[in-house]
Amino acid sequence: MSRFTNKIAVVTGGNSGIGYATARAFVEEGAKVVITGRNKEAVKKAAAEIKAVGITSDQGSLDDIDQLVAEVKSLYGKVDALFINAGVGAFVPFDAVTEDQFDNMMDINFKGAFFTLQKFLPLLNEGASVTFLSSVNAYTGMPNTSVYGPSKAAMNSLTRTLAYELAPRKIRVNVVCPGPIKTSIFGKLGLSEEGLQQLTGAMEQRVPLKRIGTAEEVAKLVTFLSSDDAAFITGSEYVIDGGVNLNPIFS
Repeated sequence: MSRFTNKIAVVTGGNSGIGYATARAFVEEGAKVVITGRNKEAVKKAAAEIKAVGITSDQGSLDDIDQLVAEVKSLYGKVDALFINAGVGAFVPFDAVTEDQFDNMMDINFKGAFFTLQKFLPLLNEGASVTFLSSVNAYTGMPNTSVYGPSKAAMNSLTRTLAYELAPRKIRVNVVCPGPIKTSIFGKLGLSEEGLQQLTGAMEQRVPLKRIGTAEEVAKLVTFLSSDDAAFITGSEYVIDGGVNLNPIFS
């Protein structure tokens, strides 16, 4: 029997990248999966590809989160694994950050993640698993991440608090912090193919393992944390970055 047979998993932002890879892994291991995303057609396409249920939902909207919870309750009643993966990033110098950019990142990355879990809480089975997707930018102090980094660091802090608060219900809460991972976000940077290759090469040289990670590798970590194999793990932060954070000064 697979690890998630007869289990219900919800993945926000599951139509691409790490969310998509994780949702597919859940399906392959027997789970019934719900994915969300803001782009209706992208969600529909991804859901059909991996045989999941797709629901259009914006994590930055509390009304959308309420509707999502209502639909999942109607479909399945309860949830065993919740992967709060949806997030956005705008990488700009501190003195150029606008209020709209600040609000958008905080509303989706932190506020949206916070209330997604709060509103799903009545649906979570005893012994359920919650995993937040954060980033190594919660630690690194990388230039141009003055909003993105704190939005992820807040999620790491929330993980520790909620792991303690939800322990009486045996609900485990962990957070995964990826470093450089090859996803579709690279194609949204507006660079030429040559520019993308140069950027990738430069990033690879900073990673001790000399390569970029894959969404599938992050998915394996998330599904492990969501399974009974990790039944004694809660409140933990897992960095998956090929060692890039080991020596940021001299790397």
